Amino acid sequence: MKFSTVISAAALGLSLTMGSTASAQAQDTASPEEARAIAKDAFIYAYPMLFNYKTMYQQAIDPKSKSYVGGFGRFRNYSHPYGPDNKEIVTPNNDTPYSWAWLDLRREPWVLTVPEVPDNRYYVFQWIDLFTYNFAYVGSRTTGNGAGHYLLAGPGWKGETPKGIDKVLRPETDIILTLGRTALGGPSDVKNVQAIQEGYRLTPLSSFEHTAPPPAVPKPTFPKWDEAKATSIDFISYLNFLQTFTQPPAPSEAELLQRFAKIGIAPGKPFDAAALPPETRAAIEAGVADGKAALADAEKHTTSSFGIFGTREDLNGDYMKRAVAAAMGIYGNTKEEAVYVGAHVDADHKQLVGSQPYVLHFDKKDLPPAKFFWSMTMYDLPGRHLVPNPLNRYSIGDRTQGLKYNADGSLDIYVQHTSPGTDREANWLPAPQGAYDVIMRIYGPGQAVFDGTWKFPEPKKG
Repeated sequence: MKFSTVISAAALGLSLTMGSTASAQAQDTASPEEARAIAKDAFIYAYPMLFNYKTMYQQAIDPKSKSYVGGFGRFRNYSHPYGPDNKEIVTPNNDTPYSWAWLDLRREPWVLTVPEVPDNRYYVFQWIDLFTYNFAYVGSRTTGNGAGHYLLAGPGWKGETPKGIDKVLRPETDIILTLGRTALGGPSDVKNVQAIQEGYRLTPLSSFEHTAPPPAVPKPTFPKWDEAKATSIDFISYLNFLQTFTQPPAPSEAELLQRFAKIGIAPGKPFDAAALPPETRAAIEAGVADGKAALADAEKHTTSSFGIFGTREDLNGDYMKRAVAAAMGIYGNTKEEAVYVGAHVDADHKQLVGSQPYVLHFDKKDLPPAKFFWSMTMYDLPGRHLVPNPLNRYSIGDRTQGLKYNADGSLDIYVQHTSPGTDREANWLPAPQGAYDVIMRIYGPGQAVFDGTWKFPEPKKG
């Protein structure tokens, strides 16, 4: 995600333009069978970009959205834990309140400034490009808890590292997102988190250096987010718009994008599904359905975040993994930062439901290996949101006050809809009445997580 001084097609105000026959002409070289296969692959490729755009539209473009952060180049900090009313993203993190910001790097680079953070408090800024690749990190694990200035420079920026900058971070797209997380120790800790968040700042490079800013770039015409449209044949319109911010394309995608061009996919290109020959339109629509089905199937077989989030190099051309990551928990961390594991079925391979009590047992030697901390959070299905409960408890972990370990150092977590009894409530993770999944986050995971010698325990009927 790089900010660029080069004016891209998006800078010229290109948007979703309808009414052109250009898309129909593009299909001349693709048979219906080929168009269907291409559409399937293109939809899977586009899926994370589409839902990244959904978040961008709500946070940076639509002032009427309750998720609006104030536009580009501004932080919106949250200091309270997420609750059931927060439905802005799926599988929200309930341990570390978020600091959201979007940057448009076309005009000039921006500078992230962070204050000194106490050594005993974990914090991180995850930087994400339009493809949803995690291209850089600033925080406890990577840069430490000291104060610093970090330059975000786009693909077209050719300047030298300015004085006072600790590190230059280079994305490959002109628009990027940062998702900051600051560890919260509970309601009594909110003011401390707020004090740290006040020290997080974003500054255009010209302001940081006290120089005149470069010439302004034209404002793009951002298409309104319409989920039904974006997940239909018209996903091509959104993808064509988003590609104007991803130039030049990655060399590894040259052949892929040439293939996609056969069904009208190209940066800034108008797309009109109604202008297509009926058999071609039907083939592309069938391909979209094929892509959705393949993605749904892949989700069913994914129980860990291991290897599905990361850089372009980490994902190594596996676009299905990238799509699954976006569908199951967009903006997840790279495995070295945090690993997400969990379950939606029990030891008998039956769907977890709140009416059935379960126990998650950890032997002392098998407690989650975390450098920073670990927690488990409950999400309903299919929404993947937090669930109201009488304790107002939405996660449980090694920082939970009053958590009780067994005499031998092992740990039992009780997962069910009704209370397991007052003597066990300290270790109770409340569940909804219906279907749910439970996700554990391990911050600073140990090697045992990576090599498979540590595994998340199977939920056993209580």
